[in-house]
Amino acid sequence: MAKTERYYGTGRRKKSIARVYLVPGKGDVTINKRSMDDYFGLETLKVTVRQPLVATDTAGKYDVLVNVHGGGYTGQAGAIRHGIARALLRVDADYRPVLKKAGYLTRDPRMKERKKYGLKAARRAPQFSKR
Repeated sequence: MAKTERYYGTGRRKKSIARVYLVPGKGDVTINKRSMDDYFGLETLKVTVRQPLVATDTAGKYDVLVNVHGGGYTGQAGAIRHGIARALLRVDADYRPVLKKAGYLTRDPRMKERKKYGLKAARRAPQFSKR
């Protein structure tokens, strides 16, 4: 039995972590064993996920298999995009300048700020009353 080539990339954004596998195929995107159309309701999230494939002209060449958990839908879409971009580097290192220029290889460092003691939230102080 011939072993099919699989390319792996891990993507992260906010609290979301995506494990992405690229398999030679016809361009299907499967997220948590569901099609991308079933998983994401918003068209903008679907476009976000496809961006690295469109930038490198590999949209119809690879099937994308994704396991993603944590965060919300927007964070998950960003994590998947990051994972796809990293997996494409394993396919061909020549994609690096295109992906780097578009900003798909940069891990978005913005995270939720922790709550501090004495406050109601990260920065929200209790209401002030003079008396």
